[in-house]
Parts: sequence; structure tokens; C-alpha cells
Amino acid sequence: MVISNRAYGTTGRSLAAFLVLLLTACNGGSETAQLRQQLSSIAEQPGGEIEPLPEFESYEAFTYSAASLRSPFELPRIASQDDGEPPAMVQPDLEREREPLEAFSINSLEMVGMLRREDRTMALVRDETGQVHRVTRGNYMGRNHGQVNSITAERIELTEIVPAGDGGWIERPRTVELSQ
Repeated sequence: MVISNRAYGTTGRSLAAFLVLLLTACNGGSETAQLRQQLSSIAEQPGGEIEPLPEFESYEAFTYSAASLRSPFELPRIASQDDGEPPAMVQPDLEREREPLEAFSINSLEMVGMLRREDRTMALVRDETGQVHRVTRGNYMGRNHGQVNSITAERIELTEIVPAGDGGWIERPRTVELSQ
């Protein structure tokens, strides 16, 4: 079979022109020379020092000593009273009107002072917005139905009524300390 020059002449020339163009593009010119110059200057710089490996700390075994205690995933047992009777079931009064300090978590409230007028003692309590409230014995504060039992110069003592986890409620003592 004889291949004529005419049939493949144009295609051959196009292929040759493409190869020349490709080789010219790969040559790189001045950009490649700049890149090589930068690489050689970086290679000539002295190398940095490698930090030594940190010292290995040996493993210290830990003995778990709380195995005999109640699991945190079990409901707490309600302690019975001295006469063997179960404690009275407590329940918050959900029908009473809520007081302003019951909108805040007890951890966000801080006692900032105390006032005494005649036979009445009042504590000054700052909420998380910065507003100061007067609190007396019997007032409620905190989100868990906390009722103020006593006020001293150093603290406010209150009793919260919190869910027991079994559908009931239990009382929990809390204090709000005087902030310094």
C-alpha cells in the first residue's frame, strides 16, 4: 500500500507544528530560570536544628477505688427517717406566682450585701443582668423552687425542690455566698 503525500501532508504538518509549539511551551524561558535560581538559593541556606524528642514519661497505673460506691447512673436511694418511716414526699407549689429571681440559675446569682431594719434581715442579691434585688426569709430564688431559709452576713441558705428522677421530688440544701 502506498501512502500519498497529499493525503497526510496537511495532517503531518499540523502535527509537527503542534510538537514544536509543545516543546517551546515546555522550555519555560525566563520563568523557569527564576524558579531554578530561587531553589538553588534556598538549598544553599544552612539547615535548621531539629529539636530533640521529648522525654518519655513512664505509665503510672491507676487503681479505681470507687467500685463500692453507688453508680452515677443509678437513682439515689432516699434515706429513711430515724423511726423507720419513709420521708414525706415533697412537691413544689406549681400554682404560686413566680418571683423575679426564679428566672435565673442559682449559680448566676451572687449575694452582694445584707441590710437589717428593726427585726427584719434582707440580703442584696445581684442577678446576671446586674440588677440588685432585696431578698428576705421565705422568698424564692433559682430555677429549682429554692426558698430562702436564713440570711447571715456571709451567706443565704435555701432549700431547693428538685426532681428525684423517679417522678418524685426531693429537697436539696443550697447556699449563695457573699461575693468579695
